[in-house]
Amino acid sequence: MALTTGIVGLPNVGKSTLFNAITQAGAESANYPFCTIDPNVGIVNVPDSRLDKLTEMYQPKQTIPTTFEFTDIAGLVKGASKGEGLGNQFLANIRQVDAISHVVRCFEDKNITHVSGKVDPIDDIETINLELILADLESVNKRIDRVEKLAKQKDKEAVVEFSALSKLKEAFENEQTARSVELTEDELHAVKHLNLLTQKPVLYVANVSEEDVLSSEDNQFVKQVKAFAEKDGSEVVVISAKIESEIAELDGEEKKAFLEELGIERSGLDQLIEKAYHLLGLATYFTAGEKEVRAWTFRQGMKAPEAAGIIHTDFERGFIRAEVVSYEDLVAAGSLAGAKEKGKLRLEGKDYVVQDGDIIHFRFNV
Repeated sequence: MALTTGIVGLPNVGKSTLFNAITQAGAESANYPFCTIDPNVGIVNVPDSRLDKLTEMYQPKQTIPTTFEFTDIAGLVKGASKGEGLGNQFLANIRQVDAISHVVRCFEDKNITHVSGKVDPIDDIETINLELILADLESVNKRIDRVEKLAKQKDKEAVVEFSALSKLKEAFENEQTARSVELTEDELHAVKHLNLLTQKPVLYVANVSEEDVLSSEDNQFVKQVKAFAEKDGSEVVVISAKIESEIAELDGEEKKAFLEELGIERSGLDQLIEKAYHLLGLATYFTAGEKEVRAWTFRQGMKAPEAAGIIHTDFERGFIRAEVVSYEDLVAAGSLAGAKEKGKLRLEGKDYVVQDGDIIHFRFNV
């Protein structure tokens, strides 16, 4: 399930520090060591306490978590949509990701110069948003004249696409994102090929100082970002990239002790991975046995054969049925045999929609 979220942000907001923390965090994993697909792509484990519990129950020879991919997007400056700075590289990279983690500076530090001369998170957000909007407007303008001619000829598909393009063009000209435009399902499908930048879901990452981690609710910059995100229908994760880079260098027990010393329950990076994972509509099912306990990523809404195909295409091609028990029912019963005795182990067919936390054994024949 190769889906990725791109980390974007203006210079000196903590974007690189955060990405370095992500790459270091991946490096400590035994089963899925951090690997570099390109110089700017990192893979990390998705934290999931259910995997620990299943490992405790099954005592397998190995436990394999599911993973998530982050892409460090080239830096951006005003004028990126016109090719300024690394603008063209920025836009090309961001088109390849499925979601955006937008890092915003929410700390004062006289030793770290802000590109605009002052810390203003909303101005930072709007700077990047505007560049993305301008790039999307250019895409729409290139397409709209051609589609309008076909729409006037009563071409059904063109009529739907022209309607969508017209709504989007008006929004972009008013500096509004594609996410803010109400489109029908048919209209969304009609413009999907444009891969609009401002259509991608966004998670705002408020980067605060070490001192503000435990009192971020009092940080005025964080309050501004949260208010903006609420209007945008997006979520906010508050982190200190500096602390995360320190945590990422520690092993399991040292990490736990360091978090306790700071009074932090969970690292910001774990929260970021989790929220980015769900932002893309992803969920996890498990396979479990004496040999291996493993987490698998799937898209919410997937039916059993398609989910089986994530393990191997033969599983989907020769799908017979799925033996399913929910994580909650398995833990409550204490074992698979116990769940079976209580009637909690189900046989599901091709139309079964897989649920987050399902433990599944697929039956297939090819």
